[in-house]
Amino acid sequence: MAMNLLDMIMSAQNGAAVQQAAAQTGMAPDQAQSAIAALLPAISSALKQNTNSPQGLAGLLGALQNGNHQQYLEQPEVLARPEAVQDGNAILGHLFGSKDVSRAVAGRASEQTGIDTGMLKKLLPLVATMAMGSLSKQTAAPSMQSQLAGLAMQHLTGGAPQGGQGGIGGLLGGLLGGARKQQRVQQQAQASHQQGMGMIGKMLDADGDGSMMDDILQMAMNSRR
Repeated sequence: MAMNLLDMIMSAQNGAAVQQAAAQTGMAPDQAQSAIAALLPAISSALKQNTNSPQGLAGLLGALQNGNHQQYLEQPEVLARPEAVQDGNAILGHLFGSKDVSRAVAGRASEQTGIDTGMLKKLLPLVATMAMGSLSKQTAAPSMQSQLAGLAMQHLTGGAPQGGQGGIGGLLGGLLGGARKQQRVQQQAQASHQQGMGMIGKMLDADGDGSMMDDILQMAMNSRR
């Protein structure tokens, strides 16, 4: 059964990932736990928004497969490297699109926790890397890999429609056949997307109660358009 992001981050290496993140940002471990719980719903919500299309979901799965994000949970000491912050900021840039959104997320989390906004800004990229690490670890499981392979196969389509008639009849048959095939392909892609979202949906639920942060994130992201 898939764990949600928060549970997996908190339990990674018996809490070592959280302790490392706390050390990197000058927080006490219990502060870091509260801060991660407050920041994570925004990252989860942004991931959901970015996977609302088949292309977005495919992009996420590709990033999880090739990004080596598992290291941030399996080897928490990696979080102390500058590359971890750079990677986290790149993730945030892709998800939020603007530093203004990151500031809004940190500000809201500060209101929730009483933790200094500056400390939360430092923690946010590390939370992003750990969130991706959680998803990466779970999608790398053999059972999940077989399901993802099945999804990939569903996206494959055959060659161009074949017409058995000549002249105008053959032309019309080819056009109608092509339209029907395109419709089938679109339906298959939609079904695959829905199946994929069902597979990772529970993982993307940070804590089951991110509705307020969802609103803050949506307002911040809308303001930059």
